[in-house]
Amino acid sequence: VEQQSAHLVNGSFSARFREISELLGREALGFEAPYGTCVKPGEVIAPQAELISVTHNETSTGAMQPLEDIAALRQAYPEALIAVDGVSSLPYVQLDWSLIDSAYFSVQKCFGLPAGLGVWLVNERCIAKAEAIQAKGLSIGSYHTLPAMLEKAAKYQNAETPNVLGIYLLGKVAGDMLEKGIDMIRRETEYKAALLYNTLEQHPQLSAFVKEERLRSRTVVVGEVAGGSTALIDYLKGKGMVTGSGYGSYKLSHVRIANFPTTSKEQVEMLADFITAFGV
Repeated sequence: VEQQSAHLVNGSFSARFREISELLGREALGFEAPYGTCVKPGEVIAPQAELISVTHNETSTGAMQPLEDIAALRQAYPEALIAVDGVSSLPYVQLDWSLIDSAYFSVQKCFGLPAGLGVWLVNERCIAKAEAIQAKGLSIGSYHTLPAMLEKAAKYQNAETPNVLGIYLLGKVAGDMLEKGIDMIRRETEYKAALLYNTLEQHPQLSAFVKEERLRSRTVVVGEVAGGSTALIDYLKGKGMVTGSGYGSYKLSHVRIANFPTTSKEQVEMLADFITAFGV
């Protein structure tokens, strides 16, 4: 981005992208929605934006941006680059790659691996934009500029000593996923999510934080706990199941449940049974 970026902000991680753009001296337009909801495409007015940032799955709140919203943004802003944060939803989410220019994720979420490896996908439009800005003598970063990384990649090299173990393990996990098939992974994810949301809604002390069903994440299920979430989290830990607390200001009121492909149906069914029995 040379001058202006636009950001759909509905949680801590989408807000962070905007903050980083500002720290780099860019004009970062923020279009905000209450946490637990999503920004509507029609609310984004950014005719000068060079890049539009969409956090598909807001990990902090469990809100999921509908894919048709990305299509609407592409139609409204055909010249802008669209970057998608898929950190906690890839490979579950079936992105239309013809509509976006960049996507990124990390391996500690849906791929079930230790943290320490990120994957960044870019197309030719991103590369051309980076090279054009650099040709003007403007900064596009330092050691990890896109042209510099591409130069190394063309030689099958890395910019620095890579996370070899992380890359090896990602290859193995991806191989297992290919053998299982993405359709099966998506069906299982949908089943487990439906089970978890139903469990939250049926419990007298619990409810889904994201009220509108079509905006509910299928991979990060966030529940509100009446009276606070600490007792529930401790109870589940005593059963051998570790769930996450809320993020930021919701730390003590939310429970966040990872519904990633590497979590089996049997584990989620057991978790649902434990939640149902909580407080009874």
